[in-house]
Amino acid sequence: MTILLVRLRLIGDVVFTTPIIRALRRRFPDARLLYLVEPHAAPVVAANPHLSEVLIAPYSRGWRRVRDDLQLARRLRRERIDLAIDLHGGPRSALLTWASRAPKRVGYDVPGRAWMYTDIVHRPRTYRPRHAVVNQWDLLAAVDAALASPPDRHRDRVEMAVPETARAELDRTLADWGLTPADRIVVMHVSAGNPFRRWPEASFAAVASALAGGEARAAVLVTAGPSDWEAAGRVIAAARAAAPHAATRIVDAGHLSLLQLRALCDRAHLFIGGDSGPLHIAATTDVPIVAIYGPTKPERSEPWRPADIPSAAAEAGPLPCRPCDQRVCAPGDFRCLTLVTPAQVVEQATALLGVAS
Repeated sequence: MTILLVRLRLIGDVVFTTPIIRALRRRFPDARLLYLVEPHAAPVVAANPHLSEVLIAPYSRGWRRVRDDLQLARRLRRERIDLAIDLHGGPRSALLTWASRAPKRVGYDVPGRAWMYTDIVHRPRTYRPRHAVVNQWDLLAAVDAALASPPDRHRDRVEMAVPETARAELDRTLADWGLTPADRIVVMHVSAGNPFRRWPEASFAAVASALAGGEARAAVLVTAGPSDWEAAGRVIAAARAAAPHAATRIVDAGHLSLLQLRALCDRAHLFIGGDSGPLHIAATTDVPIVAIYGPTKPERSEPWRPADIPSAAAEAGPLPCRPCDQRVCAPGDFRCLTLVTPAQVVEQATALLGVAS
């Protein structure tokens, strides 16, 4: 039996599918289990021990997208797939699921695309206070009744395997930065693919300077996505200016790959960041997390892992406009982000680090 999972992007959403990978492997131990993903998010599943193969859908546009998808469709048909599950429901993922010609194709009842599936799962159009992992799990009930039981945070936690080569590269990098196992490492991710989830730069800088220059004496490793690295540079500069005596403990860690970031979280004492892909990569480890939420809510996207692993949610609290569709800020002032104060995050961080604030 050959099973295809389709989740092309984004990083955090691909992380949220990893409990499903494990559940399918439990149920079908002898199956060929394929995963189709775009290059940017591929490292999340590249070394997953439950997968037989990871297929890459080139990220292209215009006529090149048409060419690439036709080639990919031919490849999928050659795989003789028995079951295809579209874990997203976007236009491209639905089309590629249909193009696989699998006799059983499972997907959501998205208007205009549901006809591409043989088995359709209802997805409400309105917000539900329900975690993304649980929402995606609904698709498994259409696959096999034995998979219908809700996911368990211990048995079905998110995961991301790391090759030893990435760990070795990280060890060399940390040594180059002068960091040792004795250092209290805090990973601070200061960007997000969605601008509606970006906490203000000044707030990140205030937290970095407080943790590096205060009682915690932490080594704060600042990371960001490639498109936000100029902003990260400003955060680092502002934090060093605010705590010049601790400037060497505020480290530019922007060049780390996703695999190295995952390996770093195994070494870190704390992760701080917004609701973005790196936060969910951190959730695949046991590192304590301070998650900063703006328009999204923890009930939908908190770290999916056992509840006894320490985590804290920094959020503005009840607001009539929260959650929102993240297309237009109705009040116009992004209050869901600006009302989360640096003092709140520092307090949560120092508590998780076991340091008196």
